[in-house]
Amino acid sequence: MALPDNRTWFLPTGNLPIGTMYCIGRNYTLHSEEMGAPHTPNPVVFIKPPAAYMPTGFTIALPRFSSNVHHEVELVLVVGKDVWEVADDDAWDVLAGVGVGLDLTARDVQRDAKINGDPWAISKSWIGSAPVSPIVPLSESGRGPWNLRLEVNGQLRQQESTDQMERSIPHLISFLAATFSLRAGDAIFTGTPHGVGPVVAGDVVRASLDKLTELTVRFA
Repeated sequence: MALPDNRTWFLPTGNLPIGTMYCIGRNYTLHSEEMGAPHTPNPVVFIKPPAAYMPTGFTIALPRFSSNVHHEVELVLVVGKDVWEVADDDAWDVLAGVGVGLDLTARDVQRDAKINGDPWAISKSWIGSAPVSPIVPLSESGRGPWNLRLEVNGQLRQQESTDQMERSIPHLISFLAATFSLRAGDAIFTGTPHGVGPVVAGDVVRASLDKLTELTVRFA
């Protein structure tokens, strides 16, 4: 698997080094139902490191420790400034841009972790487990809602509007800033809609956010 020469969000307002990727689980009702997961009052949060990032056009090596990797298409928010606490009303001002990404999940490893009460890190955060499209500046994208779409080998697997998220974008930003703080270059994966499923070697996945930006990756 080739690795990107650098890990950078390229934006006309200034490039940002890719930081921590905060990922939100159980943010679409139908996906929670398909996973048999209960509703939680607060966001379910896990973290991917910068090494999980992969840009469009790259080939991703499926991990040897899993035989059941699933695609999860998500709206990705890129943070443009350092913040500790921010009110919901001011949260949009924190963002530099938006994109579409995949939260690739080793489902068998995650299942075992849930059974044993272990962390999800290995199932969620391996090298290449967070491919992301080119980022669109917020000044061009607007504030949504947007349509998420994912195809595997040309067949539609996932499609949903981001207005179906259980927790709003400002709420997620405010919650994460107060809990962890956010730094310029961090990203927020906002959860996946229903329709997640497996990918295997040779598959080509194409994900899009309306007509704003798209991501294409191949698996090996």
